[in-house]
Amino acid sequence: MTQRGERLASKVAIVTGGASGIGAETARVFAHQGASVVLCDVQDELGQAVAKEITDAGGVAEYQRLDVCSESAWAALVEAAEAKYGKVDVLGNIAGISGRPTGVTVQTGTIAGTSLTDQTLEGWNRIMEVNATGVFLGTRGVIAAMQRAGGGSVINISSICGIVGSFANAAYHASKGAVRIFSKSVAIQYAKDQIRVNSIHPGFVDTPMARPGLLGNESGKARMDATPLGRFGKPIDIAMGCLYLASDEAAWVTGSELVIDGGMTAN
Repeated sequence: MTQRGERLASKVAIVTGGASGIGAETARVFAHQGASVVLCDVQDELGQAVAKEITDAGGVAEYQRLDVCSESAWAALVEAAEAKYGKVDVLGNIAGISGRPTGVTVQTGTIAGTSLTDQTLEGWNRIMEVNATGVFLGTRGVIAAMQRAGGGSVINISSICGIVGSFANAAYHASKGAVRIFSKSVAIQYAKDQIRVNSIHPGFVDTPMARPGLLGNESGKARMDATPLGRFGKPIDIAMGCLYLASDEAAWVTGSELVIDGGMTAN
């Protein structure tokens, strides 16, 4: 990584999904730019390793286990972060699930998960719970702390699947579309408090969650063919967008959607 910076100097950030992929890279970037980072996940060993990597490099970070679907867990997390660091400035709602069947390592076909007629109610509810309700609980959970801090930035990870139809299943699309419009509504409600709320819409990014769809011959080719820049995204591509929205450089940016997709949605 490049020389340490100060784009987030003195800021306190909570990052969910921080044990791997986009969340882990965002935690690293935030800490590298001066933020104190509370990274959260349910993958304890991986999350602790990311936090140690950051602190060993001279940054400030800690790992906390968090079920993003738990209202009480969110309340306890925010309370503890504010008590320890004095405030909460940034929330990165990055945790999410794809909806693929458990254990799939290489996707066959282009649909990530099940067709609509094979979608169970249980599966639908689980995807909505993590991807949409988790974002709701996290965003709601930090509002009071950000009001006390005089403002803040909430960054909600949606997807290109929250804007256009693609190769994912309908439940995933619905959950990511919900994040997009939810973010706009909250941005309007809390602009008066200088709380900015934006969504980021990644394209096909090489992360542990997305990798099964990138490795399959049919699914991988379809995704690559749909990406004009000719490569899959990397977690750092998205993390740098998170950094911009978290920083004061984006002080006049709220209710917007930042698309980082290698040109996919321009097709």
